[in-house]
Amino acid sequence: MSLLISSQVLSGWAMNDLELDADYLRQVLRSLLDIPSPTGMTDQAVSFVCDQLENLGVAYELTRRGAIRADLRGAQSSPDRAIVTHLDTLGAVIKGFHAANGWPRLSPIGTWSARFAEGARVTVHSDDGIETTGTILPLKASGHVYGDEIDQQPSTWANLELRLDERISCEADVRDLGIHVGDIVSIHPEPFFTKNGFICSRHLDNKAGVAVVLTMAKALLDSGASLPMDCHLLFTISEEVGVGASHIMHGDVAELVSVDNGTIASVQYTCDYGVTVAMQDSTGPFDWHLTRSLLSLCKDFKIDHSRDVFNHYRSDAASALEAGSDIREALLCFAVDSSHGYERTHIDSLLALGRLLALYAQTSALFFRDARTIGPKGDLVAAE
Repeated sequence: MSLLISSQVLSGWAMNDLELDADYLRQVLRSLLDIPSPTGMTDQAVSFVCDQLENLGVAYELTRRGAIRADLRGAQSSPDRAIVTHLDTLGAVIKGFHAANGWPRLSPIGTWSARFAEGARVTVHSDDGIETTGTILPLKASGHVYGDEIDQQPSTWANLELRLDERISCEADVRDLGIHVGDIVSIHPEPFFTKNGFICSRHLDNKAGVAVVLTMAKALLDSGASLPMDCHLLFTISEEVGVGASHIMHGDVAELVSVDNGTIASVQYTCDYGVTVAMQDSTGPFDWHLTRSLLSLCKDFKIDHSRDVFNHYRSDAASALEAGSDIREALLCFAVDSSHGYERTHIDSLLALGRLLALYAQTSALFFRDARTIGPKGDLVAAE
């Protein structure tokens, strides 16, 4: 159960700082990681999230392509806010076949290094539900054969091949298995949950974010917290290929908070065990007012946090803006080491992010004027 641990009144609305159900978070994350969902093959993951929303009693709808719009009801329905995260992950597709042995060649789904694909266990998803397992290998994989050449070949997707767990000697053997060009390849996550709170797995980006958002919703509902305005929970299905929230926005959303991973590195300032408030990504700075409102919540409720700037990063918020949405946008991150590789986070970072999101959902709108798409100078609507 979610427990009330403190409260404060900001912007005229009582806010409860809620303790999140860590066991539920781990359970949801484990289940999500077990479901393959590379971009283009997300139906099963979408169905799982819909089941979780139904169990929580949260109403939702699906777009034509399968993105989820869920609703946490508040005192006012327009304007409102949204929290967005994505269900799709990285993966690959069959691009062709190597002439020498018939083994498939691969092209990536999303942007990730061939270096992290080497050695990955995978499943090929073909027509009629046919699934074939295998391992991604560099073309020169054995030191017993190639000596030092195995460390000298460039790490590129052109230098990879897929060794299927089948008897293969030529392309025809692969095609006889029902495998064709364009079949989607899912990358096995290989999750490991340590006793001291670390979570190691592929695809924590962004299945950990999805688990946090669902856990946050559970905390709000279990506590009976009142929301000043509707808060939509958006789960997109094509963020890894740049589409993101471009096709899912409600017309009356004034504030959008994107949830994704923050990158741990010596040249970054991501908070290892707390929440990271992104100030800018590759598409430009985030909204001054919304970002600093979130920073104030961190300070007021003593949530471990940091600020960071990500130069080689874009999120759902960027695609929503590029699609023409006139919204205030922000990006909140849980910590991830080795992003788009074999990743690692910590449960404390996930819980810190969930606490902040739950507090944010209970805050009043930043400005009265945001009720209008076009309005006067200053926040004059408050005086009307």
